[in-house]
Amino acid sequence: SIPYLDRPPSPLEFYREWVSPNKPCIIQNAISHWPALKKWTSAYLREVVGAKVVSVAVTPNGYADAVFRDRFVMPEERQMPFMDFLDIVEKKVTSPNVFYVQKQCSNLTEEFPELVCDVQPDIPWMSEALGKKPDAVNFWLGESAAVTSLHKDHYENLYCVISGEKHFLLHPPSDRPFIPYELYQPATYQVSEDGSFEIVDEKSADKVPWIPLDPLKPNLERYPEYAQAKPLQCTVKAGEMLYLPSLWFHHVQQSHGCIAVNYWYDMEYDLKYSYYQLLDCLTK
Repeated sequence: SIPYLDRPPSPLEFYREWVSPNKPCIIQNAISHWPALKKWTSAYLREVVGAKVVSVAVTPNGYADAVFRDRFVMPEERQMPFMDFLDIVEKKVTSPNVFYVQKQCSNLTEEFPELVCDVQPDIPWMSEALGKKPDAVNFWLGESAAVTSLHKDHYENLYCVISGEKHFLLHPPSDRPFIPYELYQPATYQVSEDGSFEIVDEKSADKVPWIPLDPLKPNLERYPEYAQAKPLQCTVKAGEMLYLPSLWFHHVQQSHGCIAVNYWYDMEYDLKYSYYQLLDCLTK
């Protein structure tokens, strides 16, 4: 199971006990002073962000950046007024599609600067532990049908839930030999004139290595090695922070309308990274 800390650690303690050994934990009482925990209601977001046009990922099935029909399919990135997006999340407007604010290019600071004052620009004890500021601060809000497929990132990730719950399935980097990767033609969902989605290949782009397996219902006949993997599952509730170490595989689900903010700190490309690269090459 994922250990819980009942308070934020000191920078030295966090680096020594968690970052260096590459171990996840859930930290309580680390963001309890954030105004966002009380302020970020739907009414407040409508008032502060309102009609501003933002980037929204739209898919027919809730899976953005995932393998579908032998393609690595990315979502339609739709520009729409934020209040129209909230109408869909609140079910004031019905849509057969799935909508998710999930653009990961520091969209909190780039698209929602009005909200930054309700959280923090960085996590001070993490910034001190690593000797750097975050590369990106991301804002997440979406429907329960929006699912993040199994993948890994080259970031030390502090994932903070403001409201609702996030459900994580995690694999340590040492499970790499049991997790299948294949190369896929990248493609994008595009809406046709009748409102249905079509999958359009990105013909000039290189093939993308991605994980075809769904860890919630793995096809063990096709991927028998996955039976040896040891997933961990945890739920991160409002007011809690998950430390998701670099190179850990993760699959994410959420409660409907869940709001979260995460901080990506670039990982150190040190011996730990070299060990992973070796394991990856041996697996191939």
